[in-house]
Amino acid sequence: MGYRYLDMDSYKRKSHFAYFNSLAYPYVGITVNVDMLGLVKSVKANRLPLFLTVCYLVGKAANEVPEFRQRIEQDKIIEFDHCRTSHTVALEDGTYCYCTLDGDMSFADFIPYAVKEQEEAKRRRTIEEEKEDTRDLFFISTVPWVSYTSLIQPVPMPADSNPRITWGKYFFMDNKTLLPVTVLCHHALVDGIHIAGFYQSLEGQILEMEKRFKDVSV
Repeated sequence: MGYRYLDMDSYKRKSHFAYFNSLAYPYVGITVNVDMLGLVKSVKANRLPLFLTVCYLVGKAANEVPEFRQRIEQDKIIEFDHCRTSHTVALEDGTYCYCTLDGDMSFADFIPYAVKEQEEAKRRRTIEEEKEDTRDLFFISTVPWVSYTSLIQPVPMPADSNPRITWGKYFFMDNKTLLPVTVLCHHALVDGIHIAGFYQSLEGQILEMEKRFKDVSV
């Protein structure tokens, strides 16, 4: 888990960092409907788990934005080389547990690894995490029962600086299959332009995955 401390004296957002880091609620968030038409068709045709497929792509996209890999530690900023995902896994009693995944591998390797890790997480049945172990995580969740236009997420006090990425149930509109994807980030680290960069990266990851499925089926 490699990381480096940023030089705060030369950090170009130093004043922005100080201002937003002083707020009681320092988060900025947005929900965007992401076109998933080709991906959903390919996932269904290949009998792959849609959630884990999206989780893989979301993790890849988030890691491509340096600001998403930054965390606040004692008024300083550390930037991780790579961040893992921690997502909620539904349990049979209606509750859930957490599962941490490392997506720094090929998609072909990721799916069997992720399925195995989810089963292990279900066996442990816990949402307990050591704070030291959560610094590099993207917090992932889903609301697969409903499509939504906005989402209010619970956050800790004092504020942490882990990005939160959530998606709902996909829906059909104007010949598109749309997935509402919500991002919530600490504004001391992340601005709107960085969040836009995440969505652009996610769109690119989806197109690349769709192309990969088409090439395999040829």
